[in-house]
Amino acid sequence: MSETGPDGDSARIGRRLLRRELRGTLATSMRGAPYVSLVLIAADLDASPLLLLSDLAQHSRNIAFDPRISLLFDGTAGYRDPLTGPRLTVIGQATAVRDPRRLARFTAHHPASTLYSGFSDFRLYRVAVERGHLVAGFGRIHWIEGRDLLFAADATALAAAEPEILGHMNEHHADAVADYARGLLGRAGTGWRMTGIDPEGADLRRDGETARLDFAAPVLTPAATRAALVELAQKARK
Repeated sequence: MSETGPDGDSARIGRRLLRRELRGTLATSMRGAPYVSLVLIAADLDASPLLLLSDLAQHSRNIAFDPRISLLFDGTAGYRDPLTGPRLTVIGQATAVRDPRRLARFTAHHPASTLYSGFSDFRLYRVAVERGHLVAGFGRIHWIEGRDLLFAADATALAAAEPEILGHMNEHHADAVADYARGLLGRAGTGWRMTGIDPEGADLRRDGETARLDFAAPVLTPAATRAALVELAQKARK
């Protein structure tokens, strides 16, 4: 990864990891002892991590005792030397939330979770990000405050419209979604679906394969999102 620079660039790199990585390492405190586990993650529109956890899991018991957690987002896949690749450690507090919109966003990114998302012993957690520690490669290390790491602009209108946008794209413009995957991301094949829209891009999925489509500039409204998707479709078909 060649990007580096001042805090603004570091925050953008870190947030990109938050949005791209759909699984991570969760660190909790088991009554004072460190406990690490693998979890599935989806980023909310502001990039706050969302977790769907069973009450029966040890990490959920740990969070009930102490909500302070840490998450590692590992973006080093494909690097010959993993230590030259980007990774982000997020420090914050996990709180259980009852939020149908956020739950729908999580299950859209992780379709298999729909099998158990309605079980009474599963809870959705939102992580309130306090700080992030970005290692973008050798010598490129930055602490980032939570207010800088997350996307700050109001995306309420986009959040409300997200299900409709996804339904419209997947039902009426599946060819465009396939063009995004093939023409812009180099991912061949059919069956791609759009699983999420946020101010900085869109998430795609085909079976267990995922991809991230970045917008040239942030979008906050359905109209701006449509314009960005049309522009990307035109680029993908060239």
